[in-house]
Amino acid sequence: MIDAVHIEKFKQIVTEQNVKSDKAHLIAYCYDATKTRFEPDAVVFPRDEQDVSKILAYCNEHKIIVVPRGAGSGFTGGALPASGGIVLSLERHMNKLIEIDMQNMVAVVQPGLVNMTFQEAVEEVGLFYPPDPASQEYSTLGGNVSENAGGMRAAKYGITKDYVMALKAVLPNGEIIRAGKKTIKDVAGYNVAGILIASEGTLAVITEITLKLIPKPKYKQTYMGIFPDVSSAMNAVFKSLASGANPVAMEFLDALVIKALREKLNVDLPEDAGAVLVGDVDGNLTDEVKFQLETLEKSFKENGATDFIIAKDDQHAQQLWYARRNASPSITIFGSKKLNEDISVPRSKLPIALEKIYAISDKYGLVTPCFGHSGDGNIHVNVMVDGSDEKELEKGHKAIEEIFTMVVELGGTLSGEHGIGTAKAPYMGIAFSNAEMELFRTIKKAFDPNNILNPFKMGL
Repeated sequence: MIDAVHIEKFKQIVTEQNVKSDKAHLIAYCYDATKTRFEPDAVVFPRDEQDVSKILAYCNEHKIIVVPRGAGSGFTGGALPASGGIVLSLERHMNKLIEIDMQNMVAVVQPGLVNMTFQEAVEEVGLFYPPDPASQEYSTLGGNVSENAGGMRAAKYGITKDYVMALKAVLPNGEIIRAGKKTIKDVAGYNVAGILIASEGTLAVITEITLKLIPKPKYKQTYMGIFPDVSSAMNAVFKSLASGANPVAMEFLDALVIKALREKLNVDLPEDAGAVLVGDVDGNLTDEVKFQLETLEKSFKENGATDFIIAKDDQHAQQLWYARRNASPSITIFGSKKLNEDISVPRSKLPIALEKIYAISDKYGLVTPCFGHSGDGNIHVNVMVDGSDEKELEKGHKAIEEIFTMVVELGGTLSGEHGIGTAKAPYMGIAFSNAEMELFRTIKKAFDPNNILNPFKMGL
C-alpha cells in the first residue's frame, strides 16, 4: 500500500478531485479486456504534461510504481496494475485534438483522444486516418500507439506505427522529451519514437502524438467471397494480393465461425461454406474500384470460390460486414471461455498455419474457431474451453504454447496487434533469444533505471 503522505502529495500536484483511492475507483481501474483483476493503490488523473512530469519525478524519487492507462480496452493486460502502485489515467483531461495541419496533412493530439472521435474530426475536413482497431469507438490514441494497434484496414493502409511522425513523452525521472518531427524525412539521431511505439507504457508516458493523415478516398465498395474450405480461402488471400489486388480490408471467417453465426445470430451465410472472405476496396476513380473488384473476383474463383458478392448499396454492405463484426461474440456457443490470441504469419504461410492450428486443437480435443485480418496475415485464434474446468484450461494453454511455437517456426509472431502485457509474457522466450531479451531489458533500464514504469510487463 502507498503511504497516505504520498496520496496527499498527488493531491497537491493534480488537485484533490483528480486523485481517487476509494474502493469504487480502485475496482473500476483494476481490469482490462482480459477481465484479470489487480487493484491499484490509487488512481491519478493528470491535467496536463506538467502534471505527468511532476508525478513521475515524485514517484521515481520514492520508488512508487506507475501504470499508464488509456481506455483499458487491451487484451493482454498491458494497463493492469499487476504490481500495485498508481494508475495514471489519461482519458479524463488529456483527450484533446490540438491541431489539424491541413497544409502538411498532419494532426497533433493528446493521448486520451478516442480513435473514432479523431477519425470523424479529420474526415470532416476531407482527410483520413486509417488505423481502425475493433475498439475504435472507445480505445484511445495513446493506447493505440502503446500497443501499435492495427485493424481491418491494415491490409492496404498499414498500422499505427505507419502514421506516427512524432511523440512527446515524459521519462520516469520527469524529464520531457520530443521524439520525431513533422517532417516527412528525419534521420537525425536514434529513432526514439519507434522505440516508444508498442512499448506498452514501460519506457515513458506519451503526452502528445503527431499523426500523418492522407486524403480520404472518394469511392468504396464491399465484397464477399464464399469458399468450400479455409485452405482455398487462404490461398486466395496471398495469390490475389500478389496478382495486383490492393483491398482496404480482407477479413476471413472459418467454418466454425460461420456455424456459430448461423446458430446464434441467424446470419444468412451458406450452410456448406468452409470459409468466407469479406472486405472493402476503395479509390478516387470508379474505374480503380472496378479494377480491384475484378482482380479479386478472378483470383478468388481461380482458387475455388463458389460465389463472389459485390454490395449493391450501403445497407447491403453493412449486411455483409455484420458477420465479421459479430464473429467474436458468436463463438461462445463452443465454450464458456475463449483463450484469444492474435498470431501473425507471412501471408503465404496462412494455409499451412490454419492447417496446423486445427491439428493442434484436435490433438487436445478442443474447438478453435479462427477469424481475423487475413489481408495482413493476422489470425485471431480462439481456443474454446470450459472456464470452470481446470484440466481443460490447462489443455488450452498447452495448445496455445504449441501454436506459438509453430507460428514462430513459420516466420511469424506471437502478437499482431494486441501486444504482450502480462498474458503473453511467459511465451516471449519462444520468439526471442536470450540475447534479444537481454537487449530489451537493457533498453528498459536505460529509460527506467528504478523500474517504476509498468514493471514486469512484456516478460521484462
